[in-house]
Amino acid sequence: MTGNLIEIWTDGACSGNPGPGGWGALLIQGDRRREIYGGDPQTTNNRMELLAAIEALSALRRSSRVRLHTDSTYVKDGLTKWIHGWKRNGWKTAARKPVKNMDLWQALDEAAARHEIEWVWVKGHAGDPGNECADALARFGAEEVRTKS
Repeated sequence: MTGNLIEIWTDGACSGNPGPGGWGALLIQGDRRREIYGGDPQTTNNRMELLAAIEALSALRRSSRVRLHTDSTYVKDGLTKWIHGWKRNGWKTAARKPVKNMDLWQALDEAAARHEIEWVWVKGHAGDPGNECADALARFGAEEVRTKS
């Protein structure tokens, strides 16, 4: 793992659920700052939250120490608590139903495995500058796919 901590803020947005959606991430290491975003013309908010974390972690070229801030308890709890049982149960929930968004959970699990991650939940739309930036990027990604459709 590289020694310098990388701070990441991620967010997803969706107009309608499902509907056009976007994801955004802010990555900061020292004085370096990178903003990434994207979108999907037909998606859900949860998929965009997951994709934001996947894309942010995948953007790191080497194994890193990461503090990942998210306003999604779905993402944070899914990767830090629920995923262990899902994997043990063959990607089924405790109720024996298929895990929703399994493709993205598997991709996030793979992307996260390369890094040492501290997961931090932040309250959305509460003035956290990193979260506000990630939210704006996610909304931009959603708007971009909406105007191209």
